[in-house]
Amino acid sequence: MLLQLTEPGQTSNPHTPSQGVVVGIDLGTTHSVVAVVQEGKPHVLSFEQDSSLIPSILTIDNDEFKVGVDLGHTLSSTKRFMGQGSHPLQIGDQTLTPVEVASKILVHLRHLIEQTSPLEAAVITVPAYFDEAARVATKQAAALAGIKVLRLINEPTAAALAYGLERGVEGIYAIYDFGGGTFDLSLLKLEKGVFQVLATGGDLTLGGDDLDQALASQKSLTPKEARFVKEKLTENEEYKGVHRRELEDLALPFIKKTLHITQDVLKEAGISPENIQGVVLVGGMTRMPLVRHQVEALFKKPPVCDLNPDEAVALGAALSAHGLTHGSDTLLLDVTPLSLGLETMGGLVEKIIPRNTPLPALASQDFTTHVDGQGGMVIHVLQGEREFVSDCRSLARFELHGLPPLPAGAARIRIDFAVDVEGLLTVTAFEQTTGLFQHVEVQPSSGLDEDTLARMILESQRHGKDDIQRRLDAERDLKKKSYTPW
Repeated sequence: MLLQLTEPGQTSNPHTPSQGVVVGIDLGTTHSVVAVVQEGKPHVLSFEQDSSLIPSILTIDNDEFKVGVDLGHTLSSTKRFMGQGSHPLQIGDQTLTPVEVASKILVHLRHLIEQTSPLEAAVITVPAYFDEAARVATKQAAALAGIKVLRLINEPTAAALAYGLERGVEGIYAIYDFGGGTFDLSLLKLEKGVFQVLATGGDLTLGGDDLDQALASQKSLTPKEARFVKEKLTENEEYKGVHRRELEDLALPFIKKTLHITQDVLKEAGISPENIQGVVLVGGMTRMPLVRHQVEALFKKPPVCDLNPDEAVALGAALSAHGLTHGSDTLLLDVTPLSLGLETMGGLVEKIIPRNTPLPALASQDFTTHVDGQGGMVIHVLQGEREFVSDCRSLARFELHGLPPLPAGAARIRIDFAVDVEGLLTVTAFEQTTGLFQHVEVQPSSGLDEDTLARMILESQRHGKDDIQRRLDAERDLKKKSYTPW
């Protein structure tokens, strides 16, 4: 994400609000947190029962929806389904989509904020591994809630802001974000006030909720009771008949998954753990002593954990919101989580923007026609790391009509891929001799299945060598000098 802000006192930013407050919102899987900058410093807002943590749960009572309370008929951890189209969520006799659930949580947060000040706008955080569909769904939820979104910012990047890593420190830092529903690992390079995300990895279905379920099953507890026991065992060796060692035995497989992802990201970036300047812990699961010990063992250095891990992301989002409206000199560069490209002849994929390209990104490539007099061209936009269309994810398909009746290979069609600071993609096709153009803003109606995103990365690694050979064979069979979207 590119965030170029001005010093206080310079020309006002177009985002500058006319009234009300701008806030940072961590719309979390387990809890949601709101923060605001006051007198130059970010502070979390405390609401019900003097707590900053609002449970991200929705219940229904006498046909009235309520957020943050558990009355038996409850929807929880629905963030995992964001971007998956109309994925039905049943509560009582009502059926809601993940976007509708998120919007009701955001409405509740807006009402809490507006008990003291009107809400002008917000920066909302999302997992680094959210795809385009999930990001669009988040913005849709905010719109339904009546909240103006200044920007979506990746959770690990927000955490880095909260820890003040921009204040003079330089080097490569790892942001280890292990929350209630998702895990993210981001590598950030800090140099002369610039944050550059070198690589990201994660799992949208790996978090503290999984440990709660495992403990609940083993000890015949409800997930809510299991979560409470887990939290108590952070500081106690035994609670309610459960020993910390039992909890750690259940937790270790989940922790090992995060460490495997971490090692994969380090390997992809070509960085060894010894070259990491520091490791920042974010997310409630990082309170667990075993998590901290395992992370320290991998990186050979104690992690940074002096901020409340439940609040760090919201604090960073508040700093981003304040910067957008009042000025700052921070520059943030996020990256694309997956490669973006086009289908070409033979069912091949031509990658236009590779995975882990810094955002915002703009890339162009010229294509041509395949047959004489070809009057149109189908543009098929894809996402993924494999070499063949059948192994990647379709994002959009549109047509460029009215091409001049030229010989095969004579037309020149430029395809532009533009990804904005929030990771949303626009694809434009432009025929250079006639000026014909067509474009699409990719806002998929359905996102990735629960485990598809992580599997796409893993399968590209497993099949990489075979895929390249298959591609070479296919290209040799086609015997063509240039690719044609088909």
